[in-house]
Amino acid sequence: MVTGKDLVALGLKPGKWFKEALEHINTHELEGEALLRYLDNRRPAPLLPLLAQPVPFHENIRAQSAVEQDNIDYVRQSMQLLMRTPTVVAGAIMPDACPAGPLGTIPVGGIVATRNAIHPGMHSADICCSVMLTNLGKADPKSVLDAAQQITHFGPGGRPPERQFPLPAELLAEFQANPFLNSLRSLNFAREHLGTQGDGNHFLYVGVSRSTGDTMLVTHHGSRGPGANLYSQGMKVAERFRLEISPETAPANAWIPSETEEGRHYWSALQTIRKWTKLNHLCLHDAVAEALGAGVRQRYWNEHNFVFRDGDIYYHAKGATPLDPKFMPDITGPRIIPLNMAQPILIVEGTTTANNLGFAPHGAGRNLSRTRHKYSKAGQTNEQLFAEETQGIDARFFFNRIDISELPSAYKDAQEVKQQIADFNLATTLDEVLPYGCIMAGDWEQDAPWRKKKLAKAEAARLAAEADTQADDSAVAEE
Repeated sequence: MVTGKDLVALGLKPGKWFKEALEHINTHELEGEALLRYLDNRRPAPLLPLLAQPVPFHENIRAQSAVEQDNIDYVRQSMQLLMRTPTVVAGAIMPDACPAGPLGTIPVGGIVATRNAIHPGMHSADICCSVMLTNLGKADPKSVLDAAQQITHFGPGGRPPERQFPLPAELLAEFQANPFLNSLRSLNFAREHLGTQGDGNHFLYVGVSRSTGDTMLVTHHGSRGPGANLYSQGMKVAERFRLEISPETAPANAWIPSETEEGRHYWSALQTIRKWTKLNHLCLHDAVAEALGAGVRQRYWNEHNFVFRDGDIYYHAKGATPLDPKFMPDITGPRIIPLNMAQPILIVEGTTTANNLGFAPHGAGRNLSRTRHKYSKAGQTNEQLFAEETQGIDARFFFNRIDISELPSAYKDAQEVKQQIADFNLATTLDEVLPYGCIMAGDWEQDAPWRKKKLAKAEAARLAAEADTQADDSAVAEE
């Protein structure tokens, strides 16, 4: 009987393929030349090294200041490293490009096309982060925002049982049929997180169409717990393939070969998560319209953080809006590009060009990280900044705590982003949704259970130290 040690003695590297190969060899009693011929055909392909030179990518961005130039320089270096990944065939960055991790990580505003490979790290944990717009006709904007505030859910966790939206049986069946999604954790997330928006830059925005005066409701969020759970599993599988196929590739850029069983299941899971996320938007929009008794005149949506397929090419858009209809089989209208809470949301259309690869920006992007932005505002209170930057709009934070990293100044100049969209021929603006107001999560971590526990622990330690000091003082006094 041929064993794994025999295969290693022939110079073969152990791997999961050994089990199937050994079963075949011993079932068919292969030996000699027949054994060697089989192994030559069955052995894994040689390890894939990094490309000698980065694949060229299109830069649809320019700097207006030294800070912006530093941002672009970092993004460029990161892309140059990433574009040496063996699967990569094309790439681009948008005017809203900004770093999203260590050098070599796909930036926000980046598009990377690969052949026969799905890279979970290139869509990140916020799978299918997306925007949906509903035209509510002449509904009063304040009434819409008030109703939405009572219906939506921001922050960690999900809805309590009495406020949950029903998960359709056909969607539940898709979760149960996919090995990446069929777990108690994933199924619980799918039920509890339906109708929730998370935190960070996710929002619920109410505005008025510049062209018609109609009131528009726009939501921005991703796939919450179900998507984050899929991402976590996908990265583990991709890492296993990376070690077997291309150990020189950075772990953040590991991939799942699309033609493997794992690849087919992962692609299918992505489509199920896309359906769940679209439903997540719909639950909120329909509930607001029903609460107001308002008719829906128009509705459309688009993701801007996803993987799109064209044959054997997989386009990883990390914060980039798909323009080409081939990327969105259910497209019903133009695309949506938000900028910041105090600026209009752009309604655009566009075509695929050599420099945009079929995509447009997804928003305004940042020049500074959240932390660096907060440091840049030292000397001003949160209340002062909020009053200054939200004049003329009804801006609200779900947890009633101002998050200055989400105020307009935290983002790139909206007018410059709009100008670059035109100058690089990325899209054409059809209409704008002028801001009435918005809701964001706010700085919920100030009251997070883990923070309260940490503060309570520190306070207990302080009181204990004071008690020890007082005891020592008493002892000295008695002496």
